[in-house]
Amino acid sequence: MEAAVTVTPSRVPELLLGLATVRPVFLWGAPGIGKSSLVRDFAESLGLECVSLLGTQLAPEDLIGVPQIRDGRSVFCPPEAIARDEPYCLFLDELNAATPDVQKAFYSLILDRRIGNYELPKGSIVIGAGNRATDNALARPLASALINRLTHVHLRASSADWLVWAGEHGIHPWIVDHLTDRPDHLWSKAPKTEEPFSTPRSWHMLSDALHSFGPALDEDTLSVVAHGTLTPAHAVAFCGYVKIVRHAHGLEAIVKGDASWPRRLEDRDLLYYLADAFRGRLMKTLPASKEHVSASARQSVYRAKALLVQLAEISVEVAQTVIADDADGNPVLPAWFLVEAARDMPRLVEARK
Repeated sequence: MEAAVTVTPSRVPELLLGLATVRPVFLWGAPGIGKSSLVRDFAESLGLECVSLLGTQLAPEDLIGVPQIRDGRSVFCPPEAIARDEPYCLFLDELNAATPDVQKAFYSLILDRRIGNYELPKGSIVIGAGNRATDNALARPLASALINRLTHVHLRASSADWLVWAGEHGIHPWIVDHLTDRPDHLWSKAPKTEEPFSTPRSWHMLSDALHSFGPALDEDTLSVVAHGTLTPAHAVAFCGYVKIVRHAHGLEAIVKGDASWPRRLEDRDLLYYLADAFRGRLMKTLPASKEHVSASARQSVYRAKALLVQLAEISVEVAQTVIADDADGNPVLPAWFLVEAARDMPRLVEARK
């Protein structure tokens, strides 16, 4: 299902309070974005127990129940997890990943709030969730009759929301600080190949690992853990950040001239991280038009070009990442700066001899 309008996680409790209390709701979102946690926290805020059913792990009889003979008639008895006396939150996770038969078994729960003779207690709420087909996740089409009886809410990742949550849930400070500087690393699209990718869930897993290993965590182990949970590029960047924290390297010191780009081969991940941070700084500070560069800012522009030369002396490949286009082939740095950098490069090189 394509999203016409998306919301951040911070909006979800408010929306669920107005929607889920009167009609079933379906939350759409990428894997690892936090759909399950949002539902559980919302149920807890209402004082309701959250009963989760995974559509991918159910058979129709797990919902409908098994027949028993009562007064000479067969009666289907729903499972104990569903047939409760007190109101609760029924969370149908991965609903659209369930087989068609299981989806049909959910119909009466979603549409009529009942299974056989059992009816959900008054005050109960029903919330479904699932991934989109575009997320490279298991997703089957929902029947139009079911789609038309659910209110659909589409989630998007929000670094601001997640960082607030992270501060309240003991996420490792290295991760909080890193994502504060690089909020674009919180989430990445699921790859088409079988490899880890970055999501709020994977950063949480990495945090658990960092807490588990503690201060004795060495660089090799950190690299293994980071590459086992994050997108490769994000793992390299995070390892570079940790090295900065541990070794007192910093982009600010390099820009001011108090430190230099790291040259050791074993610090190549750190060099990539600093180059990426340098690129981000240029994207934020360089105006789109040269006419908007103040006289006082010209010195900063000159320093930026000089730093590019120094970086290229260590690694042309790393220097190229600073001025490279984005994934769609669009320039991220202003054209005037790129032209100036290309024009002044020989003179800057000569000045360093």
